[in-house]
Amino acid sequence: MTDFARKCNHCCFLRKRGLASRRGAAVLCGMLLAASALSAFFVSSARAAQQTDSATTPAVVQPGAPGKPSKALPPSTKAALPPRSQADVEFMQGMIMHHSQAVEMTALIPSHTENKELRNLGARISSSQSDEIRFMQRWLAARGEPLSLAMPEMPDMKTPGQSMGLMPGMLTPQQMEALRKAKGAEFDRLFLAGMIQHHNGALIMVKDLFDTAGAGQDAEIFNFATDADNTQRAEIRIMQAMLEKKVSEEKR
Repeated sequence: MTDFARKCNHCCFLRKRGLASRRGAAVLCGMLLAASALSAFFVSSARAAQQTDSATTPAVVQPGAPGKPSKALPPSTKAALPPRSQADVEFMQGMIMHHSQAVEMTALIPSHTENKELRNLGARISSSQSDEIRFMQRWLAARGEPLSLAMPEMPDMKTPGQSMGLMPGMLTPQQMEALRKAKGAEFDRLFLAGMIQHHNGALIMVKDLFDTAGAGQDAEIFNFATDADNTQRAEIRIMQAMLEKKVSEEKR
């Protein structure tokens, strides 16, 4: 029998024996009922709070080896960034430079051509590569790496007209100057040819990354490089079709 039930029985016993008035007994039973309900409420609330705390505290689990159970780690456990190779770092630094020139090229489109198809293509390239630049910058910053490649001084490469430190496929200063000076159909042709060259260079950079032992193992690097390869291959096909169409129109 519960404590509340015992008290109620005692109350009823008092009523029967005339030791308490009927009204007094009712008041006493009411007070006992209220106290019991309040106690049950607090117990229920405490249990609910414990369950909530347990649900909101994330469990940190270390997967076990094949055939072995997983291991629960303390909540204070902090994740460590996966190992990276120097080739990963240089790939990201070089691709930032590479993408930056592509964005610079697309920035010329609005003032150099009225070709709607080329404008749409340029907008897509600019948007995607700008987003990728920000991703690469965050990746490098999180690992305490500089955002740009260190370019060594090479006295024998200071001949006027020669380019130094360009990533594969990047346009030379002379090609960029020609693009800036072109207008209309000539600009369209130079832009498409230049961006195809540019994209092909990016494919070379991705291939070099994956051909380097120990490089490209970081999941973020692998996914980024694979996506960039697929996207730029698709854009190359689009630009080749646009360039062939333009050459065909000019021959008529």
